[in-house]
Formats: sequence, C-alpha cells, structure tokens
Amino acid sequence: MSYQDYNRRGRRPPSRRRPPSRRRSRNNRIRISRRTRNRAIIIAGGLLIFTLIIVLISSVFSCICSPGESAAQIDTATKGTAAAKKEVAKQDTISFKEPDIPMDETIGPGVTVSNQLYVWNQKAFELFYGSEKRAKAYASLINNAKKALGSKVNVYTMVIPNHTEMGLPGQYKNTEDGIITESQADYIKKVYVNLNDNVGYINAYNALSNHCNEYIYFDSDHHWTGLGAYYAYKAFASLTKQPAVKLTQLEENTIEGFTGSFTNMTSMSLNVDTVHYWDFPYKISDTITYESGETEKFDSCYYKAESSGSTSYGVFLFGDNPIEVIKSNSTQAKKKIAIIHESYGNALVPYFTYNYKEVYSIDFRTWKGSLKQLCKEKGIDDVLFVNGVMSSATPVQVNSIKGIIN
Repeated sequence: MSYQDYNRRGRRPPSRRRPPSRRRSRNNRIRISRRTRNRAIIIAGGLLIFTLIIVLISSVFSCICSPGESAAQIDTATKGTAAAKKEVAKQDTISFKEPDIPMDETIGPGVTVSNQLYVWNQKAFELFYGSEKRAKAYASLINNAKKALGSKVNVYTMVIPNHTEMGLPGQYKNTEDGIITESQADYIKKVYVNLNDNVGYINAYNALSNHCNEYIYFDSDHHWTGLGAYYAYKAFASLTKQPAVKLTQLEENTIEGFTGSFTNMTSMSLNVDTVHYWDFPYKISDTITYESGETEKFDSCYYKAESSGSTSYGVFLFGDNPIEVIKSNSTQAKKKIAIIHESYGNALVPYFTYNYKEVYSIDFRTWKGSLKQLCKEKGIDDVLFVNGVMSSATPVQVNSIKGIIN
C-alpha cells in the first residue's frame, strides 16, 4: 500500500524506525538502574528518619515512666512527686529542740546490755531502732483512723520520745564509747510530716526537751514520770486552745522505792525511783471494765493502795485495763475524749479530767470494741492516739490499733 493510499484515508503511514543500537539499550538500562537506586535511597532515608523519630519519642516517654507503666501509673507518679514536695515543705514547719543534757566527765561511758539497754550513771536507757518505713506506716494508721471516724471527730496523735533521747548525753550516742541508736527526733518528725492536714499532732518532744533536766523519766523503768506526762498534757492543751490545770492547784502524792522494769534486765545497780501523782480538787468517778468483762467503779483514777516495789507505776489508772470511763465535774470540763494508748498513756490520762467531762481511756492491746461505734454512740468529740516511740515503731502494736478502729 502506497503512502498516498494511507493519506487518502486520513491515516499516517507506519514509521519505519531502525532497531535501537546496543549503545542506546545500555544507556536505557543505566538510566533505569539509577532511577531504581534513587528511589531505594529515598525510601531507605524515609524509613531511617521515621525510625529516629520513634526512638526519640520512646526516649522522652521513658523519662516519664518506666516500661509497662500505664497513664494511671504516670498520674500516680506525678502525685507521688507532689506529695514528696509537700512532705518537705511540712517538715520545715516542724521544729524539734535538741535537749540540753549536761555531761559529767567524771562518770565515764556506760555499758550496753543485750543490744536493748545502755546503762550509764546508774540509769538504764532503752535503745531505739526505728525506720522511715515504720514511721510512715504509723502515720498511715492515724490517717485511716481519721477517715473512719469522719469530720465530726477531731483526731490528734502524740508520739512520746523515751529516756534515751531526753536523758543520755549526746557523746554516748552513735560513738565509739557509746551506743548505736536511731534518732527519735528524725523518726517522730517523719511520722508527723506524713499525717494528713486534718490530723493534729502534739509536739511532746519539745515539751519534754524544755524540761529534760527535771525528773521526767524513771531511771529503772521504761516509762515517763507523772511530771513528764504533765508537760505533754500542757502541750495538748496549748494546741487545742484549752486551759491547762496547774500542778499548784493539785495535791501531790508519792510512792517511794519503785524498782522498775529494767531492774531485772541487768545485774548492774540502778537508781531506785519515786512515783509522783496528783489528786484533783473536783469529783471523779472511774468505771473500769476488766478483761473478764466485769466492771468496777471507783471515786479516783489512781490505785492509792499501790506500794513500793516493781509495780508502783500501777498507781496510774489501776494499771493496764481495756477501758475506763472517767467522769469529772470540773468546771472546765465541756466535751468528751477517747484516748487510745498503751501504758505510757496511764500517767497522762488523769490530767484530761480537767478539760473533759467524760474521758474514755482505751488500752488498744486488750480492748475488743470498735472505736468508730463508740464515738458514734457516746458522742465523743476528740480522739487522741498516745504511744511511746517504741510502740509506734512496732508492727504488732500498730496492727492492734488497726483492729479497734472500725
């Protein structure tokens, strides 16, 4: 078919191309290879950039939370940091005064007995081994008690340092010539800074430190004296803005020849103590419920038949009893209080009859009731947890308190 025939029909004749040469085919292959390589480089570069971004994000995220943490856990960690900052800020507001204990160079160092006592100058000092964990556990217990008792009941706590903190010169603590004992000031402060803001704490530490050179602890026993307990009571009255009874208003009594709990723990000679207690110028009735369930009523909160010997401290509250209800007709007595304690509280409770018309003295170690129910049934206004530093750091004691709250 001729060119003209194609042209008549409006068609163009087929081109007559020559077959590509070998050189041109090679160039085409090179171009295609370069194009493929460039695309691979672009894709690989993109993947590398994407990977770097993922790694960077993961690194930043790992600074916020550890692997496997959820958003809730991150929130908890944030709250924990805030709580720690709050704890530090609160700690700055709590000031403990170091007791000014005079040193007698002529006496020399003492002797440690079974890692429990340090005997110096014919006085026995109980060693304290607390920890931050136990301090926080005790604070948590008091916080939970406040939560259980509700907003209508005021909750307070008092942790009492022992004689080692207030009577042993500093050079015998944590030294080569002395003993290894934890700082009770640090421990008590750790308890207080971990209390919720709706719980009041009594700074008995400073109240005792201010009078550390007076007869506020026994030399042969692990308890404080009636005078030491009085100074702590005044600290409570001050915090709660109540008037405190004056010792000059009261009648003093004594029991000579007290040989306390440490006497049989060492063969070394210890000072013999004197127990002081004070009668009040108003009427009191004390109804005791014993462990047997039997009750007995007295017109005093002191066992005045107590004599010299190893049990003289039992003059306070007739010794250790599950619960005592002490009623007072003091003109200052307006409200009701429950005091939760071990034996340290025995010497403290009587003073509260000046300010409260009903005082519920509860030994948590033997009482089987419910504090929450008692407060509701009796219309109790205030609750005070009183414990020696040793008990507050003892898990068995803490668990016993837990058992009576609800």
